[in-house]
Amino acid sequence: MWPILILAALLEVGGDALFRWGLRGGAIAGYILGAAALIAYGVVVNLSKWDFGKLMGIYIAMFFVVSQLIAFFIFRDKLKMATLAGGALIVAGGIIMAWDVLSGEL
Repeated sequence: MWPILILAALLEVGGDALFRWGLRGGAIAGYILGAAALIAYGVVVNLSKWDFGKLMGIYIAMFFVVSQLIAFFIFRDKLKMATLAGGALIVAGGIIMAWDVLSGEL
């Protein structure tokens, strides 16, 4: 299941990045490729049998991590302490929900 969530996050972040490229550079290809990536994301993220609320909660934590990595390495954004602190809370929530899904103990 984790590879599916990672792929979904890459497709969503990639689609958003392509739209950003289209908006900033005026390239129509950015819009077309971005739309295709976002449609693929919608299909991939919903392949899971998990209930929707937990799926989205866990996915949002995965999305945060992937988006910050792309922001840092591709867009050269500087990660600020507030982003890292808030992100730690998001990831902690995702871990708690993942524990519930995987172990059924919560």
